[in-house]
Amino acid sequence: MRTSIFHTIQNPEYFKKQLLQWAQQFREVVFLDSNDYRREYNTYDAVLAVDALTAIQTDHHNAFDELNNYQQITKDWIFGYLSYDLKNDTEKLQSANLDRLEFPELFFFQPKKLFLLRGDQLEIAYLNMCDDEVDEDINEIMNCELISSDSATTNSRKVNQKVSKAEYIDRVEQMLAHIQRGDIYEANFCMEFYTEDTTLDTLEAYEKLNTISNPPFATYFKNNKNYLLSASPERYLKKEGDTIISQPIKGTARRSNDPKEDEEIRQELTVNEKERSENIMIVDLVRNDLSRTATKGSVQVKELCGAYSFKQVHHLVSTIESQLKDEYTPVDVIKTTFPMGSMTGAPKISAMEIIEKLEVTKRGLYSGAVGYFTPNGNFDFNVVIRSILYNQDNQYASFSVGSAITSKSTAEKEYEECLLKANAMRSVLEA
Repeated sequence: MRTSIFHTIQNPEYFKKQLLQWAQQFREVVFLDSNDYRREYNTYDAVLAVDALTAIQTDHHNAFDELNNYQQITKDWIFGYLSYDLKNDTEKLQSANLDRLEFPELFFFQPKKLFLLRGDQLEIAYLNMCDDEVDEDINEIMNCELISSDSATTNSRKVNQKVSKAEYIDRVEQMLAHIQRGDIYEANFCMEFYTEDTTLDTLEAYEKLNTISNPPFATYFKNNKNYLLSASPERYLKKEGDTIISQPIKGTARRSNDPKEDEEIRQELTVNEKERSENIMIVDLVRNDLSRTATKGSVQVKELCGAYSFKQVHHLVSTIESQLKDEYTPVDVIKTTFPMGSMTGAPKISAMEIIEKLEVTKRGLYSGAVGYFTPNGNFDFNVVIRSILYNQDNQYASFSVGSAITSKSTAEKEYEECLLKANAMRSVLEA
């Protein structure tokens, strides 16, 4: 059981930094930050969960059943992630590509200590066993002196590509051949960038990445020696009562420093046939996925191809909603929609088979999801993109980027889009 205590915070932005710095002492950490994107579907501005009382960690075999049991038995706040390779639990698929990060395929934990920030109102929800630590912890947090990133030690690193430009173009051409044969209509094709033998100050790297991108689904995640530093702009799935919300992103354009040109680029994105077709195909896939657990006739597209501006790029974002049938659990909704359409393609299974054949590294947590379940079965998960993954034990850090390949794609332009998406993570790692 938890007892909630409420505080008014004078400087929420500064407090968030203090909160995350204080959290570094714990083995398990999930910090979620909306960066003040005040959107219709946001519940909290920031959330911090630390220090596991219980946890579940597994590979893909029966992963969703185990998660369902854990969520139903715990009936408490649980935080964690789903890796892309859980696709092998729901379909007859495999992941045979190289994996240097070696993260567990699923990890969730029940935090002893939980902080929920909305505006200047902070809710502290500790498990009752820890209630006597609240005052001491708040005092510690409020007295945290932030370490300036200017004074932190910064190492220069060489960031390498797993595939060369020539190899990338050849593989996209192979994917286009599948499209021309009618095997698929669209697929998200990704490539990895990496750095080896590296020591990473994860807090400094996260803060730099968040400053560069300022996204609505920023995440700092730690499970012992495994870290995710995410500047994701995309929501995968949210459950609010009986309402299920999905907000896939497909369609990208660069930003400009000139306000007039920037608006022209954004407007052009809204009418660009190739970019819109990418988004619309995924919207159809999401509608189909949601219909598997929805009441009849309840799947609706609330917004189609809305153009949204982020710090690095413009994106087309669509919003699809459905109403959940009573017989389905929260985990059922995730299981029947995972992996998300925006990171796979259409038809989904064929796209995933071709992706596995043409990509050279295992995706792992990249293009998976991080988020939480509430005690009453609501949930909210992002899409793990624009993210740095780091295994402290083997000193390996990497990030992946991808783009949607359709019949209208040209390999050269898709490569340029990948490099545009890689800019923020690359600049953080290369320092």
